[in-house]
Amino acid sequence: MSGVAPLAAASAPASASASVTASASASVTASASASASATSTSSLAVRPKPPHCSLSTTASRSFPTSSATAATSATAAKSSRLLYTLRPSSPPRQRSPSRLPTVAVLYSTGHALDGSPRLRSATAASGAGRSLFLGQRSLILGQPGKRSPPALDFRRLRIANEAGPAEGTSTDGNGTALSPAASPEDTIQALKASLAAAEEAAATALQAKELALEAVTVAEAKVESMSAQMVLTTEEAVSEVEAAKEKFKEEVARLQREKEEVEQQLAQAKQEGIDLAMKVEQMAALAVQEQTQAVAEDARLKIAAAKAEAADLAAQMEERIRLAADEAAAAVIEEAKATIEDAIAAADIAKEQARSAEAALQERLDVLDRLGRAEVALMRSEEQRTALQLKLEQAESEKENLRMEIKAAIARAEAAESRIVSTQAAVAEIQALAERTAKEREEGTERALEAMQLASEGREKAAALAYKAETESLRAAAMAAQKADKVKDQAVARRFAALQRSLAAAEESTRKWRERCLAVEELFALAKSRGLDAVKDASPAAAPVLTPVETAAPAAAGAEVGEAVGRGRMDVMLGTQSEKWRILADGPRRERPDWLQRKTLTTTPLPSMPISVELDNVQAAVPLQLPTPDDVWSISLHKVADDKFTKEAEAREAEAKEIEEKRKELERALQRKAPKRIRSPEELEESKESGTGSGREVVIQAFNWESNKRDWYLELAPRAADLAACGITAVWLPPPTESVSPQGYMPVDLYNLNSCYGTKEQLQFCIDELHNHDLLVLGDVVLNHRCASKQSPEGIWNIFGGKLAWGPDAIVRDDPNFHGRGNPSSGDIFHAAPNIDHSQDFVRKDICEWLRWLRSDIGYDGWRLDFARGFWGGYVKEYIEASSPAFCIGEYWDSLSYEGGTVSYNQNAHRQRIINWINATGGTSSAFDVTTKGILHAALHNEYWRLIDPQGKPPGVMGWWPSRAVTFLENHDTGSTQGHWPFPREKLLQGYAYILSHPGTPVVFYDHMYEFGIHDQIAELIAARKHAGVHCRSPVKIFHAVAQGYAAQVGDNLVVKLGHFDWNPSRQNDLMGRWEKLVDKGNDYILWEKTSS
Repeated sequence: MSGVAPLAAASAPASASASVTASASASVTASASASASATSTSSLAVRPKPPHCSLSTTASRSFPTSSATAATSATAAKSSRLLYTLRPSSPPRQRSPSRLPTVAVLYSTGHALDGSPRLRSATAASGAGRSLFLGQRSLILGQPGKRSPPALDFRRLRIANEAGPAEGTSTDGNGTALSPAASPEDTIQALKASLAAAEEAAATALQAKELALEAVTVAEAKVESMSAQMVLTTEEAVSEVEAAKEKFKEEVARLQREKEEVEQQLAQAKQEGIDLAMKVEQMAALAVQEQTQAVAEDARLKIAAAKAEAADLAAQMEERIRLAADEAAAAVIEEAKATIEDAIAAADIAKEQARSAEAALQERLDVLDRLGRAEVALMRSEEQRTALQLKLEQAESEKENLRMEIKAAIARAEAAESRIVSTQAAVAEIQALAERTAKEREEGTERALEAMQLASEGREKAAALAYKAETESLRAAAMAAQKADKVKDQAVARRFAALQRSLAAAEESTRKWRERCLAVEELFALAKSRGLDAVKDASPAAAPVLTPVETAAPAAAGAEVGEAVGRGRMDVMLGTQSEKWRILADGPRRERPDWLQRKTLTTTPLPSMPISVELDNVQAAVPLQLPTPDDVWSISLHKVADDKFTKEAEAREAEAKEIEEKRKELERALQRKAPKRIRSPEELEESKESGTGSGREVVIQAFNWESNKRDWYLELAPRAADLAACGITAVWLPPPTESVSPQGYMPVDLYNLNSCYGTKEQLQFCIDELHNHDLLVLGDVVLNHRCASKQSPEGIWNIFGGKLAWGPDAIVRDDPNFHGRGNPSSGDIFHAAPNIDHSQDFVRKDICEWLRWLRSDIGYDGWRLDFARGFWGGYVKEYIEASSPAFCIGEYWDSLSYEGGTVSYNQNAHRQRIINWINATGGTSSAFDVTTKGILHAALHNEYWRLIDPQGKPPGVMGWWPSRAVTFLENHDTGSTQGHWPFPREKLLQGYAYILSHPGTPVVFYDHMYEFGIHDQIAELIAARKHAGVHCRSPVKIFHAVAQGYAAQVGDNLVVKLGHFDWNPSRQNDLMGRWEKLVDKGNDYILWEKTSS
């Protein structure tokens, strides 16, 4: 999709304006005859006055015009109506004179304070109301009255025909025209031409002003000449000059007022044209939609009516022919019978007279007279017979005429049949097209199902292979664990045996040390009793001096001690085992042994000896070399030597751990690369760009302002199944990076994902769990600012750490707090942290690389961009193209417009700023619809008229660019414990009923879902949205938006009502089909679903 946004629908083409032309020398009177008023209003549809369609009445005025339009104005004046004729002096394109549109407007014109044109109506003389005439149609705008709120209900406008229904229109029983004959294009062309006429009138007014100024100049010259010629006193001359000046000033003021009036009329005419074009466009769209919906029904009704009419006509003609023939034949027969009877009677009389004449030939002349009378009677009978013949001929001609009429009726019936056949052919063609479309759709569905089946089979095979591999790995791990346990048991057994041997060696060493101590004690005793010489003589050199016993004992003791010291640990394992078992049972002894205690008590303590050279010599001759603590073997510090069995067990254990790590890594990679969901062809068609999604997402913000106080990732992961069951498709997670603030919106090291919400491993576990339930994961990334890790030599915190070790060059120059050396900022300044300069190539390169790392290694599917006002949207486009997210939302937060502390009705400027940012991203990112949130705050408190803009669309971003609008009620800033802009709690369900039933991408807040007790109601609304097929591009047709409630149709299959006013789909004339309640919450909201067409 291109990045060009649909700008404000209110800005209609500037050329579509109209002006009022009239005679330059006379003003149009406001009076009209009663007959003309009755004629002009005879065809108007009588409708109740909408509360917001009454317009102020103004007095008629005279306007200057050119000679090219004087004739038209004169014709309008003769029509005995208060109307101005708008006809272009030269049509913009070639068309026949009969096709030139003529627009008559019952309006006067004026300017608004800001220079924008506006409409004001004029009251007709009959007092029947106000009408806006387009060609030969009139728009009923309602009775004069108080102006209502600006939410105009243009659907209540009706188009009527002054002279009866024109060709191409249908009428109801009262003769009211139901559809316009003139196309909107012709009307717009007429308005353009009217604008040209208005501009010409303005030019004429300016010319008149110049002529007036010239006349004033001439008058001044005349005054000067006359003052020079006249001989007057000085006082009189001065008075005359002053009077002339005053008169001149008055004339200039009058001309200035006329100029202002003309300019005001021109501006009003332009506004009239703009509003009229908008109304015509709306009415044309409504008419086209209504005719499109009713075309099939009208065709069937027309076919049936034509058949019935043809049959009735044929029957009537046959009956008329039969009756006429019977009546003519009966009349002829009766007349013939009477004539024959008269002729027979006359013949009898003549016969009687002839007989009497024959019998009485001698009779007088009266018999001849009788015969003459008989001849006269015969002549009269002949005349009567001739008249009867003429009547028979007339009957024959009438019969022929009847035959011709029958033939004409048959021809009309054949024409009707041909039209029926053509209509049937058209219907058949439409049906064939519908069948082809249905067949193509079925084929596409079959292909999609086959693709789904193949994908499912592939997934099943992959799952089977993965399960088999996992089973085998688990089996191998179990076997390795069993072997490791066995090896550990063997190692423990070997260690236990080694400990037993160590204890035996310790006991033997203790025994040897005891014997050595006894030998030393004996040597000391010998030295004490016999002196040092005896000790010297006790050495091997003086052995013969001692007795054999005395010599043998120390020698044996010394030999045993040397043997005990010289031998290794394995050589002293012999001896009793009782001491070993006692130590194993009771632990190593800490007290003094009994043998040593007894020896200490029985041994006489040595007397104190003075330090002398002899003692030093004795110590040097017989040194006492005791072992150091490091040389003494300790059980607690002993470590069994590693043998091959222990090494093999440790190797197997390390290999098992490595296999398990690789298996987990492979599973995560497969989950990232596996398709999340098989989408329908419609969804695939809708989702063609990165960052825009499929159009059917329902997002949940899965955290609040206090979530950082718990292990949030571990707490959220178990809710994945419930979120998927409720219809949620995307989960918005909190900022993942290390941050100065615990909430995560003051990032430090972007690559450090250990935050207050959990560790990097816990984050990946949560993402994997969400992916297992087919949920997209959106990361909250902060790209506008970043906290520094070090101070500069000047003491400014503008040196960044971590992998992205930027310096002051990465900070914008106009940041007032952090002395950046980059380029000026492309957005607003965030004063709490250094603002990043996205115009630097190295900064954008590092951010693109970081986003790709989050996508590929961590598993994020899309982004929520924090503080999007801080940098240009074009950089966002580059980041989206580099990271290819499935969905992206920008937080472009801006203040709404207020009037006296109340939200203004017109928020076009606010939503235009959001759309401008989306345009800057090239349409690759959506944005939060803050406009809709602000309007809902006020609209749900019995101000539902706010939910429609002047163009009949929703008032937020949803109304202008629904596929890029992300609707919401609360988030961590507006709600939670911060509560900067909380949504009214008693209106939460109504708010969710609105955003979950309308286009755009709705966002549900975590607190509302799990802490406010409305979990099931929200899930019900999400299910209704999916069941009705509502998506981000669904069209909206608003039926009512009044103070008490709101009603609209969304898409083809859903109707929603908010508020406590009495309304249901059966009361809406232009709502076809059968509707059943889908969700019913009484006066809060009701949703209907279409069950049949």
